[in-house]
Amino acid sequence: MIVAALLIPLTLIALVFSVVLLRACRAAGALRPRLEAVAMSAVSNFFDTLGISSFATTMSWMKFRSLTPDRLIPPTLVAGYTLPTLLQSGIFLALLGVKVDPVLLAGCIVAMVAGGLVGARLVTRTPVRTVQAIVGVALLIAAVFYTLANLKLMPPGGTATGLPPMLMAVAIAAHFGFGVLVNFGVGNYAPTLAMLSLFGMDPRLAFPIMASSAAFSVAGASMRLVRHEAELDLRVVLGMAVGSIPAVLLAAFAVKEMPLELLRWLVVAVVTYAAITLLRSALRGGAAATAPA
Repeated sequence: MIVAALLIPLTLIALVFSVVLLRACRAAGALRPRLEAVAMSAVSNFFDTLGISSFATTMSWMKFRSLTPDRLIPPTLVAGYTLPTLLQSGIFLALLGVKVDPVLLAGCIVAMVAGGLVGARLVTRTPVRTVQAIVGVALLIAAVFYTLANLKLMPPGGTATGLPPMLMAVAIAAHFGFGVLVNFGVGNYAPTLAMLSLFGMDPRLAFPIMASSAAFSVAGASMRLVRHEAELDLRVVLGMAVGSIPAVLLAAFAVKEMPLELLRWLVVAVVTYAAITLLRSALRGGAAATAPA
């Protein structure tokens, strides 16, 4: 059964990453997690489990609070949210994974892992202002998705558990692109949900596909980041990991559902402002780079 075949490596990856992160933190003298990162992660991942992407809210928080330099926002997100992504993947696979077409599930995971490997190479060679622009655009796209959800304009979805061959190929190809973009802090939840719902799938089944694809995609990159990215603030990364785990469990098993429309409107406003700020920084950086000395 594919669900069991995925849950075993997910568990092993989570254990290995935890050891790698703790060793890196001990070597860097960063075993005391930053409390602000713990709080930020707890809030973001609680609502992420209920359907409001943690990437968009966390990027906004990091930008407003200057928690990390703009260039380091994407790798900090990837490293800090690896454990909650693995946990969400395990939960959604256990609850809903058996209902998803195994070929679609496996295809999306493999494609996103491949895209993640490509994106990991690209992000290390990308100038700061380009990263700022990509993250700014990603936040604007997230704001659009939240607005569509609040206005009841998102695709309602259907009841299908799989896709016909042509649409399956499109979904798998799209996940390669999602894998590239996740390295730049672009979450795959909203586009996955919109695409699969538009194709007629049960929207609930986007959750195991989204979480599992992201979990396997970020795992390898995260281990490399915490070992070799010297500028990464491991106190922030550790705080994000610590705060996220109880929040995910609480949302998944205790709360499950709550009214989110008002919160999404607040997120739209905050995320839009953060996006504009990042895009302005990118444009100013470009102007500075082209100005005569």
